[in-house]
Amino acid sequence: MTARIEASGLEEVVAATTRLSDVDGEQGRLVLAGHPVEEIAGRIPFEDAMYMLFRGALPTAAQRTSLREALGDAREAAFDRLGELGDALALPDAMDALRASVAHLGTVAGEEPLAEAVRVVSAVAVFAAAWARQPSPVHPDARLPHAADYLRMIAGRSPTPAEVAALDAYLVTVIDHGMNASTFAARVVASTASDTVSAVVAAIGALKGKLHGGAPGPVLDMLDAIGAPEKARAWVTAALGRGERVMGMGHRVYRVRDPRAFVLERAIAQLEASSDVASPIGRRLRLARAVEKEAETQLAARHPDRPLKANVEFYTAVLLEALGLPRTLFTPTFASSRAAGWCAHVDEQRTHGRLIRPKSRYVNLGVAPPNAPAV
Repeated sequence: MTARIEASGLEEVVAATTRLSDVDGEQGRLVLAGHPVEEIAGRIPFEDAMYMLFRGALPTAAQRTSLREALGDAREAAFDRLGELGDALALPDAMDALRASVAHLGTVAGEEPLAEAVRVVSAVAVFAAAWARQPSPVHPDARLPHAADYLRMIAGRSPTPAEVAALDAYLVTVIDHGMNASTFAARVVASTASDTVSAVVAAIGALKGKLHGGAPGPVLDMLDAIGAPEKARAWVTAALGRGERVMGMGHRVYRVRDPRAFVLERAIAQLEASSDVASPIGRRLRLARAVEKEAETQLAARHPDRPLKANVEFYTAVLLEALGLPRTLFTPTFASSRAAGWCAHVDEQRTHGRLIRPKSRYVNLGVAPPNAPAV
C-alpha cells in the first residue's frame, strides 16, 4: 500500500522533477538551470536567461541576436493587437488588466515551445506597459533589447545603459524560482493538456494574491513612513509592538537571507554608482539597509527559532522605484519576467509530467443528511 502523506499547503511535498531551478532554503541558494543566481544576474541579459531555461545552456552571440529579434518582432505584434483587447486595459487594477489582456492571446498550431514563450512574454511586457501609459501607449522598438524596450515603453524615453543593466539584473533574478504558487498553478493547468495561455492566465491569477506577489509596493510605503535611517529602530520597535509585519522580511522557503535580495541590492548600488550627480537612489538604499538591519535584529530577538530575513521584495521595491516604475506596475513587471519561467515549466510538464491530481482528506462534521429522520 502506498504511504499517505499529508501536508497542509503541500509543504515539503515534491510535485515535479525539474531542471529549471533549485531553491535551497537552508543554505540560501538559488540555482537557475545550473547557474547560481548571483553569478549570472547583472552579468547576462534577460534574453540569455530565457534561452537557457529552454535550451539548457547559454546562447551563442548569434542565438542571442536571433532571440532578441524574435522578442522585438513579437512585441510589435502584441502592440498591434491592443485594439482587440476591448475593455481589458481599462480595468483599474494592473493585474486584473494583465490577466484579462493575456486571456485574449490564442494558440498557434505546431508552435515550438520557445517561440510560444517569446510570443507570451512579449505580450505580457507590452500589455503591462500599455496599461501604465493608457490612453497613449508607446509603440515598441523591435531593434532594442527586451529590457531596454520595456523601460522605454513605460517611461516614454530611451533608458540609460545603467538603467537597462539594472532591469536586466532584476528580470534574470526573478525569471524562475522553484515550485512557487504561480508556477504550480501553471503546471496544474498544463497537466490537464490545456493550452499555454490558459496556464499563464492561471499563474497571473495566483501571482495577484497578496501572499505571493503583492509586497514590493508596501515596502516603499514602509520606507516612506520611516523617512530616515536614524528613525528605523523606533519605527520597527513600534510596528512590532503593535503586532504588525515588517514588509519584505521573511520567506516561506528561505531560513537565511534570500539570495535574490543580495543580487538586487548589488544592482541598486551599481545603478547609484553610475549616476553623475547625487541622486535619491543612494539615500533610499541607505534607508533600506538601515531598516533591514534593525528589523533583522529585532525579529531575531522576538523569534529566535524562526529566522525572518530580507526577501526578494525588499530590494525589488527600491530597485524598481529607482528605475522610475510606478508602484502599481511592480507585480506586472515581475510577471513580464516570470512568464518565461511559467512557459518553461508548462513545456516541462507536458514533456515529463502527468495529470496533477492530489488527494484530500474528508472530515465528517456530523451534519445530518437531507431528509434524515429526526432523533
